[in-house]
Amino acid sequence: MNVSPKNIHILGVRIHAITVAETLAWIEAAVAARAPRQICTSNPEFLMTARRDREFFEVLNRADLVVPDGVGLLMAARWLGARLPERVAGSDLIYRIGERAAQRGWGIYFLGAGEGVAARTAAKLRAIYPELRVAGTFAGSPKIEDEDAIVARVRAARPDILLVAYGAPQQDKWIARNRERLGVPVGIGVGGSFDFVAEEARRAPVWIRRLGLEWLHRVGRQPWRARRILTAVVLFPLAVLRHGRGD
Repeated sequence: MNVSPKNIHILGVRIHAITVAETLAWIEAAVAARAPRQICTSNPEFLMTARRDREFFEVLNRADLVVPDGVGLLMAARWLGARLPERVAGSDLIYRIGERAAQRGWGIYFLGAGEGVAARTAAKLRAIYPELRVAGTFAGSPKIEDEDAIVARVRAARPDILLVAYGAPQQDKWIARNRERLGVPVGIGVGGSFDFVAEEARRAPVWIRRLGLEWLHRVGRQPWRARRILTAVVLFPLAVLRHGRGD
């Protein structure tokens, strides 16, 4: 596999300068190559968490592809005199992956989220892309003591792509710990994407997303997220201004 996008570093974390179309091409090459690879959909909150969580910091920097899921990363890149071409949002990417998988005959395994949400997510995507092959669905758990049974379940299904919705950093650590024995060509942490697809939660309208104000919509609908959003929209820019590309 020779697809190697350029990258920049923000707060010491490597972020790849890649578009949605290039991400899909990268995934296609990875599926063809068959070696286990990991994608992280990173945002400002990831980077702030990684500053105090060394394991997560190392997982992000060892991942094969770290896409910029968050307008804050695009803004930070500009402040640092670099460029990230566009936001690669996991909540949008899941549809594009479903479409490409249906076209190519890839099997997708849906792991994580609340009980039954993975199955509803798979059903919603199959309703849109009838040729999509669902390798399996399972709520599972990010707990280490549950890993052996879950890995065995996924291995038996032999998917081409594994979508893991345990939330960060648990999902990304889980994939990193198990990627070799899973044997899945592409493992991706997708956060709350299952909830959006299954309509357990509602995304901001497109016009709000285009303005980069999705965080404001989330505060209005989920006030309990206010502290996390404060980290992303206030503390993260201050950290970038203070520390630049370092950690």
